[in-house]
Amino acid sequence: MSTPRVRMCEAMNLGTPARVPLMCQLSIGHMLRQLDVSPLEFWHDADLFAEGLCRLRELYHFDGVLVSLHGHDPDWRSGIRSRKETPSGEEVTWEDGTILRYLRDDLPQPVLDGPAPDLSAAAALDLLPPTLTFIPVSQGLKFHIHPEHKLDIFHKVRDRLGDAFSLHGEITSPFDYFLDLLGHQSGLLSLLLEPEPSREILRWYTGLIKELALEMCSAGIDAIKVSSPFAGSGFISPEMYREFVLPFEGDIARAVRSRGVPIYTHTCGAISDRLEMLFAAGVSGIECLDPPPLGNVELADAKRRIGALGFIKGNIDSVNTLLRGSTAQILQDARQRIEAGKQGGGFILSTACSVAPYVEREKLQLLREAVDCWG
Repeated sequence: MSTPRVRMCEAMNLGTPARVPLMCQLSIGHMLRQLDVSPLEFWHDADLFAEGLCRLRELYHFDGVLVSLHGHDPDWRSGIRSRKETPSGEEVTWEDGTILRYLRDDLPQPVLDGPAPDLSAAAALDLLPPTLTFIPVSQGLKFHIHPEHKLDIFHKVRDRLGDAFSLHGEITSPFDYFLDLLGHQSGLLSLLLEPEPSREILRWYTGLIKELALEMCSAGIDAIKVSSPFAGSGFISPEMYREFVLPFEGDIARAVRSRGVPIYTHTCGAISDRLEMLFAAGVSGIECLDPPPLGNVELADAKRRIGALGFIKGNIDSVNTLLRGSTAQILQDARQRIEAGKQGGGFILSTACSVAPYVEREKLQLLREAVDCWG
């Protein structure tokens, strides 16, 4: 029987399933707008987060679920000092003094930004942690990982999904942890001025992330996504990518695949100049492939260049197509991507990057119509 989970598995193993699988990554803002739940509760409560992910999969008829946050603290409410409603959501002061605004259409935002990191790579060597205690979500926002509950969310989602749907976990690239530790400016300069200490930091984080990824492999997941948004040409050159990203993500990819679990890289923006290099890391597939104007990847060209190397998950423009396009434009765009992507198998229809917060529900639901018609 061709279940959604089977179709996803076939595509990730470069097969040609009975229908092109459909699975998009949703922004937190989009999730919140569709679920109409408390942003604070959704961010911190594992049961609410798991239930929301499964409701959204059902709403959009996706073939799988991506769990982007893990390690929820079941006693998170005890850390709240005060909370108050605001026009945009809720403002919470935590016992450690952190103040965050939990918005109804976006990620949580700090009320008072702390000083940005500004360290040399050599100085940062003394600050390397013994374990991973957080996920570097975006622009200084961290999701803290409870050491005794790292994998709870995967079991909660699987219990709700059942066995028919694909379940994916997410880890973050060593390069992201490197930039979080040093700060973006100091981190990029350190690659040039202190290459060996920089590599030492990257090796350290690689070991910690690999350990986490292998733990995820035991939690009943079907694939792991490596979030690597700062590895595109807007940040580093192909030469720097080859030296400071490829070997470290490759170490993690080989370890995960040795457990029989597919692993794919998510890199945003312009990546046409490094498509083949992405697969040199030994990953099973790649995600995003942002088309112009967000990036510079045309799907038909990507299929010719890398279609035999691994699966492709993409690449509908969430902003210019889904957010701004008409029904006819969305269906036409989706049809073109399906027809280009499904040739030779190994294709999962998805938005290139996350579905934007204000994409209308009915527009995203058109993608299921498209795979039913042309997939």
